[in-house]
Amino acid sequence: MKVRRYPHNPIITPKDVKPYLKDHQVIGVFNAGVAEYDGEILLLLRVAEQPISEDPNIVNVSYIDFSDGVGKVEIISLHKDDPNYDFSDPRTIFNKENRKIAYLTSLSHIRIARSKDGYNFTIDETPFIFPENEREAWGIEDPRVTKIDDTFYIQYSAVSPEGIGVGLVATEDFQTYKRHGLMLHPENKDVTIFPEKINGKYYCLHRPVPASIGRPEIWIAESDNLEQWGNHQFLLGVSSDGWENGRIGAGAVPIKTDEGWLEIYHAADQNDRYCLGAILLDLDNPAKIVGKTPEPIMEPVEKYEIEGYFGNVVFTCGAVVNGDMVRIYYGVADTSIAVAEIRLSDILQQLERY
Repeated sequence: MKVRRYPHNPIITPKDVKPYLKDHQVIGVFNAGVAEYDGEILLLLRVAEQPISEDPNIVNVSYIDFSDGVGKVEIISLHKDDPNYDFSDPRTIFNKENRKIAYLTSLSHIRIARSKDGYNFTIDETPFIFPENEREAWGIEDPRVTKIDDTFYIQYSAVSPEGIGVGLVATEDFQTYKRHGLMLHPENKDVTIFPEKINGKYYCLHRPVPASIGRPEIWIAESDNLEQWGNHQFLLGVSSDGWENGRIGAGAVPIKTDEGWLEIYHAADQNDRYCLGAILLDLDNPAKIVGKTPEPIMEPVEKYEIEGYFGNVVFTCGAVVNGDMVRIYYGVADTSIAVAEIRLSDILQQLERY
Protein backbone atom coordinates (compact mmCIF):
# COMPACT_ATOMS: atom_id res chain seq x y z
CA MET A 1 0.00 0.00 0.00
CA LYS A 2 1.34 3.43 -0.91
CA VAL A 3 1.90 5.59 2.16
CA ARG A 4 3.15 9.15 1.68
CA ARG A 5 4.98 10.26 4.79
CA TYR A 6 5.51 14.00 5.11
CA PRO A 7 9.16 14.57 4.12
CA HIS A 8 9.77 16.86 7.11
CA ASN A 9 8.53 14.39 9.72
CA PRO A 10 8.33 14.48 12.65
CA ILE A 11 6.24 17.66 12.67
CA ILE A 12 6.26 18.18 16.47
CA THR A 13 9.00 16.98 18.82
CA PRO A 14 9.65 17.44 22.56
CA LYS A 15 12.01 20.34 21.90
CA ASP A 16 9.10 22.24 20.30
CA VAL A 17 7.04 22.17 23.51
CA LYS A 18 7.70 24.23 26.62
CA PRO A 19 7.32 22.35 29.90
CA TYR A 20 4.36 23.47 31.99
CA LEU A 21 5.50 22.08 35.35
CA LYS A 22 8.37 23.55 37.34
CA ASP A 23 11.54 21.43 37.38
CA HIS A 24 10.17 19.16 34.65
CA GLN A 25 11.22 18.44 31.08
CA VAL A 26 9.09 17.37 28.12
CA ILE A 27 10.12 13.85 27.14
CA GLY A 28 7.27 13.10 24.74
CA VAL A 29 4.61 14.82 22.65
CA PHE A 30 2.58 12.17 20.84
CA ASN A 31 -0.73 10.32 20.33
CA ALA A 32 -2.76 13.42 19.45
CA GLY A 33 -6.49 13.67 18.93
CA VAL A 34 -7.45 15.64 15.81
CA ALA A 35 -10.16 18.21 15.14
CA GLU A 36 -11.05 20.66 12.38
CA TYR A 37 -12.28 23.94 13.83
CA ASP A 38 -12.58 27.53 12.60
CA GLY A 39 -10.44 26.93 9.52
CA GLU A 40 -7.64 25.20 11.38
CA ILE A 41 -6.39 21.71 12.11
CA LEU A 42 -6.11 21.24 15.87
CA LEU A 43 -3.96 18.55 17.43
CA LEU A 44 -4.80 17.73 21.02
CA LEU A 45 -1.34 16.62 22.04
CA ARG A 46 -0.45 14.24 24.81
CA VAL A 47 2.44 16.07 26.48
CA ALA A 48 4.47 13.87 28.83
CA GLU A 49 6.62 15.69 31.37
CA GLN A 50 9.22 14.15 33.67
CA PRO A 51 10.93 15.67 36.73
CA ILE A 52 14.52 16.60 36.01
CA SER A 53 17.14 14.46 37.76
CA GLU A 54 20.77 15.60 38.03
CA ASP A 55 21.88 12.15 39.19
CA PRO A 56 21.84 9.35 36.55
CA ASN A 57 21.22 6.81 39.33
CA ILE A 58 18.11 8.63 40.57
CA VAL A 59 14.74 8.49 38.82
CA ASN A 60 12.34 11.25 39.78
CA VAL A 61 8.62 10.64 39.28
CA SER A 62 5.73 13.01 39.79
CA TYR A 63 2.04 12.70 40.54
CA ILE A 64 -0.73 15.01 41.68
CA ASP A 65 -1.87 14.80 45.29
CA PHE A 66 -5.58 15.57 45.69
CA SER A 67 -5.78 14.61 49.38
CA ASP A 68 -6.53 18.22 50.39
CA GLY A 69 -9.06 18.66 47.61
CA VAL A 70 -6.76 20.84 45.53
CA GLY A 71 -4.21 19.22 43.26
CA LYS A 72 -0.57 19.60 44.24
CA VAL A 73 2.30 18.18 42.19
CA GLU A 74 4.55 15.92 44.29
CA ILE A 75 7.91 14.48 43.27
CA ILE A 76 9.36 11.19 44.54
CA SER A 77 13.01 10.21 44.07
CA LEU A 78 13.86 6.54 43.54
CA HIS A 79 17.31 5.00 43.36
CA LYS A 80 17.94 2.60 40.50
CA ASP A 81 19.61 0.17 42.94
CA ASP A 82 16.46 -0.10 45.04
CA PRO A 83 15.69 -3.86 45.13
CA ASN A 84 11.95 -3.18 45.43
CA TYR A 85 11.59 -1.77 41.94
CA ASP A 86 12.11 -2.80 38.32
CA PHE A 87 13.24 0.10 36.08
CA SER A 88 13.59 -1.92 32.84
CA ASP A 89 10.60 -0.26 31.09
CA PRO A 90 11.25 3.46 30.48
CA ARG A 91 7.52 4.21 30.76
CA THR A 92 6.75 2.56 34.09
CA ILE A 93 8.34 1.44 37.34
CA PHE A 94 7.20 -1.96 38.57
CA ASN A 95 6.99 -3.27 42.10
CA LYS A 96 9.09 -6.45 41.94
CA GLU A 97 7.09 -8.23 44.63
CA ASN A 98 3.70 -8.19 42.93
CA ARG A 99 4.64 -7.07 39.37
CA LYS A 100 2.17 -4.22 39.58
CA ILE A 101 2.97 -0.75 38.29
CA ALA A 102 4.21 1.34 41.19
CA TYR A 103 4.75 4.63 39.33
CA LEU A 104 4.69 6.17 35.87
CA THR A 105 7.90 7.86 34.79
CA SER A 106 6.01 10.84 33.32
CA LEU A 107 2.92 12.91 34.00
CA SER A 108 0.80 13.74 30.93
CA HIS A 109 -1.69 16.45 30.07
CA ILE A 110 -3.48 17.58 26.89
CA ARG A 111 -2.29 20.66 25.02
CA ILE A 112 -3.48 22.16 21.73
CA ALA A 113 -1.38 22.73 18.59
CA ARG A 114 -2.92 24.82 15.79
CA SER A 115 -2.27 24.92 12.03
CA LYS A 116 -3.72 26.43 8.86
CA ASP A 117 -2.02 23.94 6.52
CA GLY A 118 -1.96 20.80 8.68
CA TYR A 119 1.84 20.59 8.71
CA ASN A 120 3.18 23.69 10.47
CA PHE A 121 1.84 24.11 13.99
CA THR A 122 1.97 26.66 16.76
CA ILE A 123 1.67 25.13 20.22
CA ASP A 124 -0.15 26.60 23.20
CA GLU A 125 2.13 27.20 26.17
CA THR A 126 -0.40 25.99 28.75
CA PRO A 127 -2.53 22.84 28.95
CA PHE A 128 -6.03 22.68 27.54
CA ILE A 129 -6.96 19.82 29.88
CA PHE A 130 -4.91 19.19 33.02
CA PRO A 131 -5.63 16.58 35.72
CA GLU A 132 -8.34 17.94 37.99
CA ASN A 133 -9.33 15.08 40.29
CA GLU A 134 -7.99 11.96 41.99
CA ARG A 135 -8.95 9.70 39.06
CA GLU A 136 -6.42 11.68 36.99
CA ALA A 137 -3.66 11.86 39.61
CA TRP A 138 -1.15 10.07 37.34
CA GLY A 139 -2.09 12.03 34.23
CA ILE A 140 -4.40 12.12 31.22
CA GLU A 141 -3.35 10.47 27.96
CA ASP A 142 -4.12 9.60 24.33
CA PRO A 143 -7.16 11.77 23.51
CA ARG A 144 -9.57 11.19 20.65
CA VAL A 145 -11.91 13.94 19.40
CA THR A 146 -15.37 13.23 17.99
CA LYS A 147 -17.52 15.99 16.52
CA ILE A 148 -21.28 15.45 16.86
CA ASP A 149 -23.34 18.39 15.57
CA ASP A 150 -21.59 21.49 16.97
CA THR A 151 -19.97 19.79 19.96
CA PHE A 152 -16.55 18.16 20.15
CA TYR A 153 -16.35 15.24 22.59
CA ILE A 154 -12.86 14.44 23.86
CA GLN A 155 -12.24 10.95 25.19
CA TYR A 156 -8.99 10.26 27.04
CA SER A 157 -7.28 7.81 29.36
CA ALA A 158 -7.58 8.97 32.98
CA VAL A 159 -4.75 7.40 34.99
CA SER A 160 -4.56 6.93 38.76
CA PRO A 161 -3.19 4.35 41.21
CA GLU A 162 -6.62 2.69 40.98
CA GLY A 163 -6.22 2.03 37.26
CA ILE A 164 -6.91 3.57 33.85
CA GLY A 165 -10.45 4.71 33.12
CA VAL A 166 -11.88 6.82 30.31
CA GLY A 167 -12.68 10.48 30.86
CA LEU A 168 -15.05 12.52 28.72
CA VAL A 169 -15.21 16.28 28.23
CA ALA A 170 -17.15 18.38 25.72
CA THR A 171 -16.26 21.69 24.10
CA GLU A 172 -17.69 23.91 21.40
CA ASP A 173 -14.79 26.37 21.08
CA PHE A 174 -11.61 24.71 22.43
CA GLN A 175 -11.44 27.50 25.00
CA THR A 176 -13.72 26.11 27.67
CA TYR A 177 -15.12 22.65 28.27
CA LYS A 178 -17.61 20.70 30.35
CA ARG A 179 -16.56 17.59 32.20
CA HIS A 180 -18.76 14.48 32.03
CA GLY A 181 -16.67 12.36 34.42
CA LEU A 182 -15.62 8.79 33.68
CA MET A 183 -17.59 7.26 30.81
CA LEU A 184 -15.93 3.87 31.43
CA HIS A 185 -14.34 2.70 34.67
CA PRO A 186 -10.94 1.01 35.02
CA GLU A 187 -9.42 -0.95 33.50
CA ASN A 188 -10.22 0.46 30.07
CA LYS A 189 -8.70 2.68 27.39
CA ASP A 190 -8.44 3.31 23.63
CA VAL A 191 -11.98 4.68 23.38
CA THR A 192 -13.30 6.38 20.27
CA ILE A 193 -16.89 7.52 19.79
CA PHE A 194 -18.61 7.30 16.39
CA PRO A 195 -19.42 10.75 14.90
CA GLU A 196 -23.17 10.23 14.60
CA LYS A 197 -26.01 8.17 15.99
CA ILE A 198 -26.72 4.84 14.34
CA ASN A 199 -30.34 3.71 14.56
CA GLY A 200 -30.90 6.10 17.45
CA LYS A 201 -27.86 5.01 19.48
CA TYR A 202 -24.39 6.38 20.09
CA TYR A 203 -21.59 3.85 19.69
CA CYS A 204 -18.02 3.66 20.90
CA LEU A 205 -15.10 1.30 20.54
CA HIS A 206 -13.15 0.50 23.69
CA ARG A 207 -10.44 -1.80 25.00
CA PRO A 208 -10.94 -3.53 28.37
CA VAL A 209 -7.74 -4.87 29.93
CA PRO A 210 -8.56 -8.18 31.64
CA ALA A 211 -6.44 -9.04 34.68
CA SER A 212 -7.05 -12.81 34.58
CA ILE A 213 -9.05 -14.37 31.73
CA GLY A 214 -9.06 -12.65 28.36
CA ARG A 215 -6.75 -10.38 26.41
CA PRO A 216 -6.54 -6.64 25.54
CA GLU A 217 -8.83 -6.53 22.49
CA ILE A 218 -11.47 -4.30 20.87
CA TRP A 219 -15.06 -4.18 22.11
CA ILE A 220 -18.05 -2.04 21.09
CA ALA A 221 -20.72 -0.46 23.30
CA GLU A 222 -23.80 1.72 22.86
CA SER A 223 -25.43 4.61 24.72
CA ASP A 224 -28.48 6.84 24.75
CA ASN A 225 -26.68 9.84 26.23
CA LEU A 226 -22.89 9.47 25.76
CA GLU A 227 -22.40 9.04 29.51
CA GLN A 228 -23.85 5.63 30.39
CA TRP A 229 -22.68 2.80 28.14
CA GLY A 230 -24.05 -0.73 27.81
CA ASN A 231 -24.71 -3.70 25.54
CA HIS A 232 -20.96 -4.32 25.37
CA GLN A 233 -19.99 -6.73 22.61
CA PHE A 234 -16.69 -8.29 21.67
CA LEU A 235 -15.58 -6.99 18.26
CA LEU A 236 -12.02 -7.93 17.25
CA GLY A 237 -9.37 -10.15 18.85
CA VAL A 238 -5.63 -10.51 18.53
CA SER A 239 -4.17 -13.01 16.08
CA SER A 240 -2.40 -16.20 17.09
CA ASP A 241 0.86 -14.97 15.59
CA GLY A 242 2.28 -12.18 13.47
CA TRP A 243 1.98 -8.39 13.70
CA GLU A 244 -1.07 -8.23 16.00
CA ASN A 245 -0.61 -11.10 18.43
CA GLY A 246 0.06 -8.95 21.50
CA ARG A 247 -2.70 -6.38 21.92
CA ILE A 248 -5.02 -4.28 19.78
CA GLY A 249 -7.06 -1.14 20.32
CA ALA A 250 -9.08 1.50 18.51
CA GLY A 251 -7.18 4.38 16.94
CA ALA A 252 -8.78 7.18 14.93
CA VAL A 253 -12.45 8.16 15.08
CA PRO A 254 -14.35 5.87 12.66
CA ILE A 255 -14.68 7.25 9.14
CA LYS A 256 -18.05 6.94 7.40
CA THR A 257 -17.84 5.63 3.83
CA ASP A 258 -20.43 4.31 1.37
CA GLU A 259 -19.18 0.80 2.13
CA GLY A 260 -19.19 1.01 5.92
CA TRP A 261 -17.46 2.55 8.93
CA LEU A 262 -13.70 2.43 8.43
CA GLU A 263 -11.71 2.15 11.65
CA ILE A 264 -7.94 2.60 11.64
CA TYR A 265 -6.71 0.73 14.70
CA HIS A 266 -3.37 -0.05 16.31
CA ALA A 267 -1.90 -3.45 17.07
CA ALA A 268 1.25 -4.65 18.81
CA ASP A 269 3.03 -7.97 18.60
CA GLN A 270 4.65 -9.86 21.46
CA ASN A 271 7.75 -7.67 21.07
CA ASP A 272 5.76 -4.43 21.49
CA ARG A 273 6.15 -3.41 17.85
CA TYR A 274 3.13 -1.23 17.05
CA CYS A 275 1.53 -1.05 13.59
CA LEU A 276 -1.73 0.28 12.13
CA GLY A 277 -4.45 -1.81 10.52
CA ALA A 278 -8.01 -1.20 9.33
CA ILE A 279 -11.40 -2.84 9.72
CA LEU A 280 -14.69 -2.04 8.00
CA LEU A 281 -17.87 -2.12 10.08
CA ASP A 282 -21.44 -2.41 8.85
CA LEU A 283 -23.10 1.00 8.42
CA ASP A 284 -26.29 -0.02 10.23
CA ASN A 285 -24.77 -2.50 12.67
CA PRO A 286 -21.23 -1.42 13.63
CA ALA A 287 -20.90 -4.48 15.87
CA LYS A 288 -20.49 -6.47 12.63
CA ILE A 289 -17.13 -6.55 10.84
CA VAL A 290 -17.45 -6.75 7.07
CA GLY A 291 -13.76 -6.44 6.15
CA LYS A 292 -10.25 -6.34 7.58
CA THR A 293 -6.74 -5.67 6.29
CA PRO A 294 -4.68 -8.86 6.71
CA GLU A 295 -1.43 -6.87 6.85
CA PRO A 296 -0.62 -3.48 8.36
CA ILE A 297 -1.45 -0.33 6.44
CA MET A 298 1.44 1.36 8.26
CA GLU A 299 4.36 -0.03 10.24
CA PRO A 300 7.47 1.52 11.80
CA VAL A 301 10.14 1.74 9.11
CA GLU A 302 11.58 5.25 9.38
CA LYS A 303 14.31 6.07 11.87
CA TYR A 304 12.04 8.45 13.81
CA GLU A 305 9.48 5.61 14.13
CA ILE A 306 12.03 3.01 15.19
CA GLU A 307 14.22 5.03 17.54
CA GLY A 308 12.93 7.04 20.50
CA TYR A 309 11.70 6.90 24.04
CA PHE A 310 9.88 3.63 23.31
CA GLY A 311 10.85 2.52 19.83
CA ASN A 312 9.17 0.65 16.98
CA VAL A 313 5.83 2.41 17.42
CA VAL A 314 3.33 4.05 15.07
CA PHE A 315 0.12 4.90 16.95
CA THR A 316 -2.77 7.07 15.79
CA CYS A 317 -5.54 8.83 17.68
CA GLY A 318 -6.92 10.84 14.77
CA ALA A 319 -7.13 11.51 11.06
CA VAL A 320 -8.56 14.06 8.63
CA VAL A 321 -10.38 13.03 5.45
CA ASN A 322 -10.43 15.20 2.34
CA GLY A 323 -12.12 13.46 -0.57
CA ASP A 324 -10.19 10.26 -1.20
CA MET A 325 -7.22 11.27 0.95
CA VAL A 326 -6.83 10.26 4.59
CA ARG A 327 -4.25 12.31 6.46
CA ILE A 328 -3.17 10.32 9.52
CA TYR A 329 -1.55 12.05 12.46
CA TYR A 330 0.36 9.55 14.52
CA GLY A 331 2.73 9.21 17.44
CA VAL A 332 6.19 7.82 16.71
CA ALA A 333 8.30 5.90 19.23
CA ASP A 334 6.30 7.47 22.09
CA THR A 335 8.31 10.62 21.40
CA SER A 336 6.99 12.84 18.60
CA ILE A 337 4.15 13.51 16.16
CA ALA A 338 4.31 12.64 12.45
CA VAL A 339 1.84 12.77 9.58
CA ALA A 340 1.24 10.59 6.54
CA GLU A 341 -1.34 10.33 3.76
CA ILE A 342 -3.04 7.21 2.39
CA ARG A 343 -5.78 7.06 -0.19
CA LEU A 344 -9.10 5.93 1.25
CA SER A 345 -9.72 3.84 -1.85
CA ASP A 346 -6.38 2.06 -1.35
CA ILE A 347 -7.32 1.09 2.21
CA LEU A 348 -10.72 -0.18 1.12
CA GLN A 349 -9.10 -2.17 -1.69
CA GLN A 350 -6.76 -3.90 0.77
CA LEU A 351 -9.62 -5.21 2.92
CA GLU A 352 -10.42 -8.89 2.96
CA ARG A 353 -14.21 -9.01 2.92
CA TYR A 354 -16.05 -11.20 5.40
